Amino acid sequence: MVVTDSSSRLPADLRDRWGIREVPLHILLDGADLRDGVDDIPDDIHKRHATTAAATPSELCAAYRLALADSDGEGVVAVHISSGLSGTCRAAEVCAAELGSSVRVIDSKSTAMGTGFTALTAARAAAGGADLDTVARVAADAVTRTHAYMVVHRLDNLRRSGRIGGAKAWLGTALALKPLLHIDDGKLVLAQRIRTTRGAIAAMVDEVCEIVGEHPAALAVHHVANPAGASDVAGALAERLPACEPAIVTPLGPVLALHVGDGALAVCLQLGE
Repeated sequence: MVVTDSSSRLPADLRDRWGIREVPLHILLDGADLRDGVDDIPDDIHKRHATTAAATPSELCAAYRLALADSDGEGVVAVHISSGLSGTCRAAEVCAAELGSSVRVIDSKSTAMGTGFTALTAARAAAGGADLDTVARVAADAVTRTHAYMVVHRLDNLRRSGRIGGAKAWLGTALALKPLLHIDDGKLVLAQRIRTTRGAIAAMVDEVCEIVGEHPAALAVHHVANPAGASDVAGALAERLPACEPAIVTPLGPVLALHVGDGALAVCLQLGE
C-alpha cells in the first residue's frame, strides 16, 4: 500500500485507481487550520497572508495504520514531499519508527507530480505483486529519475517563503528578471535569471526537452491561476517530445501556490527506467 501527501497533486482518479492514500498538508489563515484537499480553501489563497504547515505525526500515523490494515500487514511505502521543502518527511520517519519496519518512508526530493510520479511508480509495483522491499527500492530508484522546473512571475511569495536555497544572493537584485527555478537534491534553487517571462518559459521547456531527449518520460505541467499558460507549455512539450504521453495538467495547489505566487508554471518529469 502506498501513502503520499497532498503536495503530490495526484489527480483523484489516479489515486483511486492505484489505491494511494493521501495525507493533507495544512494552511494557516486568519487563525484557521485548513487541510489541503479536505477543507474549503480560497482560490486566491496565494494572494493572502497565510502560512503553510506539514502533515502532523498523528495524521501520518493514522494513515499508515489504515494502509497497513488495507494491505493485510504486507507493509506501507510512504512517498512524501522533499524534506528540504517541508517537515512532513521528518514527521513521517518518526511515525515509521513507532510502527516498525513494515512502514518505509521515501523522501521524494521533489514536490507536486515529482512526488506524485514516484508514488505512482511504487503503487504500480505493489499492484504487480512486488514485496515491500522491492516496492521501496523501486520508489527510491524513481526519485533519481525525477526532475522539476518552475517559472515564477513575481518574487514577493518567494521572499516570504524561505524555501529557496541561496535566495539572499539574488532575490534583492532580480527586480526586472524572471527566475527559472529547479529542484536540486530536494531544494528549490535558481537555475537561470531571464529578462522576460516568455523567455523563462521557453528556457524551461528547453531544459525539460534536453533531459528527456528521445526517451519516454512521464510529464506533468502545473500552474497557479494560469491554465492558459499551462496548456501552452503542455502543447509545446507534446510537439517536441512525441515519445512521451501527453502531460498531466493540474493546478499547483494552494500549499505550493503560497510559496511561488500568481501565474507560476512548473514542469515535473520522471524518466522511464
